[in-house]
Amino acid sequence: MLQIDQLPGRTILADGREYLFCSGTSYLGMARNAQFQALLLEGMQHYGTNYSSSRISNLQLRIYDEAEHHLARYTGAEAALTVSSGYLAGQMAVKALAHAGRFEYAPGTHPAAWLTTDLPAAPALSYPDWASALLTRLAAEPAEPVVIISNSLDPLRVQRYDFSWVSQLPRDRPITLLIDDSHGFGVTGVAGAGIISELRVPEGINVVVVSSLGKACGIPGGVVLGSQAFIGQLRQSAFFAASSPVVPAYLHAFVRAGEIYREARAQLAANVQQLAEAVQPTGMLQSFNRFPVSYISDNQIYNFMLKRGVWISSFPYPSPTDPCITRIVLSALHTSADVARVAELVTEFASTTS
Repeated sequence: MLQIDQLPGRTILADGREYLFCSGTSYLGMARNAQFQALLLEGMQHYGTNYSSSRISNLQLRIYDEAEHHLARYTGAEAALTVSSGYLAGQMAVKALAHAGRFEYAPGTHPAAWLTTDLPAAPALSYPDWASALLTRLAAEPAEPVVIISNSLDPLRVQRYDFSWVSQLPRDRPITLLIDDSHGFGVTGVAGAGIISELRVPEGINVVVVSSLGKACGIPGGVVLGSQAFIGQLRQSAFFAASSPVVPAYLHAFVRAGEIYREARAQLAANVQQLAEAVQPTGMLQSFNRFPVSYISDNQIYNFMLKRGVWISSFPYPSPTDPCITRIVLSALHTSADVARVAELVTEFASTTS
């Protein structure tokens, strides 16, 4: 495992050599965006570097309500609640639903949405087959409450999930659908608003979306999106009262960075399209429209790219004993020339394996 002394951006310096950096999850490049950094500095000058207080104390900072109203308007959700991490957002939501019904986990559900620390039994099915089997089982079972938990997409092998199956959910029982959108929020959906902006759910289904804000959005925090009633329930919980809030300076930057995000999404979309079109004949990369990550099944590409000055993502996940996952990750920081270089190398590698 390599250690470096600077935050990755478009490139990194490692062992005295500069590499084009095609890894990580900073999809919109906010951590290295000078305009965003200026807004963050403005926020720190106004709010300081941290706010070490409970969100239910008798003195509140207005920026939290401002950011949460902004998130609700942006996504179309009834209400939003910010917390200090995406993991906390998932845990807060899932624990609030602990008695809302039997839990049904989709394949690959992120640990942030596990009710316990034990790995839920993983369905040995593809996502479409799991969804089909779930619908069949629900139709045959007594009408008991159910909580269905899923990621919005598979960020490892880069597959976007089709949620059209939710239109067939039974209407004769309480059903909650909890979706972790951490890798989609900010880059997928309508204007980057994620899965909630595209989801079509029958009336009566309780929808909860949780997400990290630290990936595309560059905010060290998380968000829960849901109904006014559910978000109100979370606000009254001891879990929320005892947790640290998002650093307010980041929320100050977030609500003022709309145009910065729009420009970054446009650049990222252009980069993704350029790479997809250039490498399509090779059949090497597995990806989907507008998403900046591509999966490669042949792990040998990692050393091939590394020798040629391109650092891509390749490591066992989620545990050190799991198989290696190799991916190429683009960001809004990459230039057209960067993308052309990556495409050139992918094409060259493909020619050596054919």
